[in-house]
Order: sequence, then C-alpha cells, then structure tokens
Amino acid sequence: MLVNGELDDSISAADRGLLYGDGVFRTLRVTGGQPLHWQRHYRKLQQDCAALALPCPDASLLLEELHRLIASGTDGVAKIIVTRGAGVRGYAPPGNPIPTRILALTPCPPYPGESYTQGVKLRICDLRLSHQPRLAGVKHLNRLENVLAAAEWDDPGIAEGLLLDMGDNVIEGTRSNLFMVSGGALLTPDLSRCGVAGVQRERVLEWAAAHGAPCRIAQFGPGELRAADEIFLVNSIIGLWPVRELLDRSWSYFPFAMQVQEWLSHAPD
Repeated sequence: MLVNGELDDSISAADRGLLYGDGVFRTLRVTGGQPLHWQRHYRKLQQDCAALALPCPDASLLLEELHRLIASGTDGVAKIIVTRGAGVRGYAPPGNPIPTRILALTPCPPYPGESYTQGVKLRICDLRLSHQPRLAGVKHLNRLENVLAAAEWDDPGIAEGLLLDMGDNVIEGTRSNLFMVSGGALLTPDLSRCGVAGVQRERVLEWAAAHGAPCRIAQFGPGELRAADEIFLVNSIIGLWPVRELLDRSWSYFPFAMQVQEWLSHAPD
C-alpha cells in the first residue's frame, strides 16, 4: 500500500476521509500488470473530485504509483482513495487542503465461473437509498448505506442485493450497476438523485449506441424488473453477471447479456 507515495498503511487520525468520509475512490482491475480502463477511471475520479471541490492528483502521478504497486505483474484489484487530508476540527473544509492519496493492490476475489454463464441470485434489500442530487453518481467515501444493505443477508447463494430509493425505484446493486432488457430495449436506472455511475455502466451505454441497440435511462420499479426478459449486473471487478433469480422469477436464457459480456471482455477500452 502507498500513502502519499510512500510504502505505509496508516494515515493521520485527523484525516477528513476518516473523520467525515470526505473523499472519493475508484476500484479497478489489474491484468497482466496493467490497470484496465485507466483513462475512464481517472476521468471519473476527476469528476468526483470536482463534485466535492477536492483537488485531484495528476494522472501521471497516480499512474506512476500504480505501476510501482504492480511492478511484479501481479493481477488483482487496485483501489485509489483521495481524501481532503488532515484538517482542524469541524465540518467546514479547509481553504487550502493538502489531499491524502492512498493506493492499494489486493488479490481478485475468486468468483465462481457459473456466475458468468448461468447467472446469479439477486435479492431486494430492505434499506432504501436517500436522495442527494449533489452526490448522485459520485463514488464518495460515505458508503454506510451500502454497508448496512450488504449486512442484511449471509446466504452465500445470494450474490448481490438490489437497492431501491425512497420511492421504490430501482437504483443499483450494493456494489454494481444494473441493466434490464425488455421488449428488445435496454434500460438502466436513472441515477440523477442517488446511486453510483460506474465505468462499466458507461461502457455498456456506449456498446448500445455503437450497436444500434435501443437504450433508455429511466425510472422503474421491482414490478417492471420482475417482468424483464433479462437482467444483468456490471462493475469493474466482476465484469458482467446475468441474473438468474429475483423474487419469485427465474431466468435461464441470456442472449443479450452474453453479447454485452463478450464485448466488455474483449473491447480495447
């Protein structure tokens, strides 16, 4: 782990990332010694830092530090955290913050192969996401809603939990973005009031545009989701998982998801 470019695993107890969750992060795959979709992840990091009025480290600096971590060529999961750094007591941010940057590399979780071919089981979480448009789409460090939602089940047969907002609109998984296929069209939830807009979500939307697939960002609830022809989940670590079971509905045929999965796996960016 690197903290501000030095091999370390500790930060100041006065760091605002620790005290208030005042910061942002990105998580990405490393394969063959290379961070995948680096330009996209850095662009998202810039956008999220801007949303918090937080100085974003230079891309060249972060990339150099990433390559120091992955010098052995080890595959894994890289995480980049940028906080506002240490500050005096109180919520008001300092006028001239000195950000803390933390980079870590960990092994990739051993996901079952059948998750990619036979699909996964999804549950609906009891927790409802609150609305905060100023933070919508941002991968900020305040992830307590996701923590509480992920604690709702311990059944290893359930791969992911689905999060709804206060109006019972489908938003996302606890760690993934969601798409559904209905009547030949692709739909993904509106994230203008809450939720995280991930890199793989962006890539799927670009796939749809490039292949002439009808695609909409929309509000919809569990009823529409249950009636879908297909459902699939995406994030930068798992790639794409079709959903085989949700509520009392099951699916066993995922032609649309398999097309997108193949493209995501082999497209250069």
